[in-house]
Amino acid sequence: MQHHTSHASTQGSVVLDIGEDTAALIIHTAPEHEGVEIHVSPVDRPDQRTHAAVRSRLLADRTIHCVLISSLPAGTYTVWKSDGTPHGTARLIGGTVAEYHW
Repeated sequence: MQHHTSHASTQGSVVLDIGEDTAALIIHTAPEHEGVEIHVSPVDRPDQRTHAAVRSRLLADRTIHCVLISSLPAGTYTVWKSDGTPHGTARLIGGTVAEYHW
């Protein structure tokens, strides 16, 4: 498991690259996961993983902690635990943002 340190993102500071066949995935976590990398892969291609680190996101009325992965081809994805076992799955539909709760 890798751990990263980064500054919090502010409201409106993220641009999503989604469209007809691409989507984004937000994975909501607890604050204690800040800096932890979370990996995802298409369910039928577990070796094709991509990842992002959990960051705090400053919203107008609260702070949340999450991973944001954009520009993923639409499909069903495995969300991986740091020990290499599946945590669960998320279905991504082109042109949308899917949410997953860790």
